[in-house]
Amino acid sequence: MLSYISAVSLGFVLGFVRLVGAHPYTVHDTYIGGSFYNGFTAQAISDPTNGRVNYVDTPTAQGLNLTYASSDTFILRTDFTSFLDPNGPGRDSVRLISNNVYTTSVIVADIRHMPQGCATWPALWTVANPWPNLGEIDIIEGVNDQSPNQATLHTTPGCTQPANRAQTGKSVSNDCNTYVNNNVGCGVRSTLSNSYGPSFNSNGGGWYAMERTSSSITVWFWPRGSGPPSNVANGENFIDTSTWGEPMALFVNDSCDIASKFGPHNILINLTLCGTWAGQPSVYSSAGCPGSCVDHVNNNPSAFTNAYFEFASLRVYT
Repeated sequence: MLSYISAVSLGFVLGFVRLVGAHPYTVHDTYIGGSFYNGFTAQAISDPTNGRVNYVDTPTAQGLNLTYASSDTFILRTDFTSFLDPNGPGRDSVRLISNNVYTTSVIVADIRHMPQGCATWPALWTVANPWPNLGEIDIIEGVNDQSPNQATLHTTPGCTQPANRAQTGKSVSNDCNTYVNNNVGCGVRSTLSNSYGPSFNSNGGGWYAMERTSSSITVWFWPRGSGPPSNVANGENFIDTSTWGEPMALFVNDSCDIASKFGPHNILINLTLCGTWAGQPSVYSSAGCPGSCVDHVNNNPSAFTNAYFEFASLRVYT
């Protein structure tokens, strides 16, 4: 997500520096159902990516059923009933930020459904304030149902990645510098079509994991039914990433001092519409989307019936 955090209380920093080659972690935070409300806050801010959304606070999100929790489910979505005044605010949506911040850690998200539809731009990511001084890590991100998923880093100048790394994904850009190439960052695209959008949803979702150490940042994806590591599938209290196999994306220390480029990060989950990526006319139209992005959002509320995240769980290990 090409953005920054507004002023928030960062809470306390979790995690500690590990030696290279040390891979075991213990669960620290578990978010399932209603515990998302305890661990995250909805930010009622102007969308930094200029999306056609109106981010609402936590009580409003609950009152409008834009967030919903049961014993084993947490849903985050946009409004899908209102026609919008072209001169008024955008479509109500939600941007969650974790109350805790993390450094060395592993984030594991079990997701049953992600937002889909023309104009949608969903993301699961981590970032620090002030942006981009302490880096940004995009775990899930895409637009307009255009599969597959892309994992990306955004940094200050002086962070690049080698073209060839031990990963299953395809590197699409190797300069992480926010200030060049229109801030595309250094991205890795999955080779699995069911890593994003409608194909992800029709397969019942899957698991995303991101490990961050002082010397590397790694992202894995396992589709539902693919047999992920048992400690991931079962949500166990202890994990060992050394047993997880080759990742989708690997970002290394060779020409990027990860320890200095990335600071304590909050986790963000958000859904914007249109904006600086999904709403670019060429990007929007190339996805086969109708009319203009903003007009579509204003005039077609039912098009956003499936614009929601459904989390089975999110765990953070340190």
